[in-house]
Amino acid sequence: MAAKHFEDQFDDEEVLFVFRKHPIVMRRGLIFGMVAVLLGTVPALFKPEYSVYFIGLACGLGVGILLYLPSFISWWFSVFIVTDQRLIQITQKGLFNRSVVDMGLGQIQMVNYQVAGLTQTMLGFGTIMMQTFVGDLVIHEIHHPAEIQKKLLEILRLQDGGGAANPYKQQAEAEQHEA
Repeated sequence: MAAKHFEDQFDDEEVLFVFRKHPIVMRRGLIFGMVAVLLGTVPALFKPEYSVYFIGLACGLGVGILLYLPSFISWWFSVFIVTDQRLIQITQKGLFNRSVVDMGLGQIQMVNYQVAGLTQTMLGFGTIMMQTFVGDLVIHEIHHPAEIQKKLLEILRLQDGGGAANPYKQQAEAEQHEA
């Protein structure tokens, strides 16, 4: 039996790749954390001593880490796992809120991506849009969306037996069999 890479992995399931959102999703926590470090040095303005400066800096750094940590935890534990059977989206919000979306690869009809604007182009992130039988799955702020889309399409083509599911091709083949 192969080693399991995540908790809900089936015995006959193989993990093909794992991806996550771009680190830009942590920007709010990072900004608040940096502001806390800067505010920790404010007491040194009123009492200019090295001890006050370093104690304030240490306190500001501690508060900054506490403000940044929830953003990091949400980013780190929010992953997308692609196996040979399904796509699993695990979204962590805070410490005690986790949601899991589990979708069979056969349900995915189309995978597109979008990189919109200068910021997304410069930093290399964008949006992946998947059309499924049950509706659309839109994933924002994905790191290198073109590469992720290419990998997903390759896996879907392999899943379909070497060719992507093409309704026009299937209809033409059905008409040939009838004739």
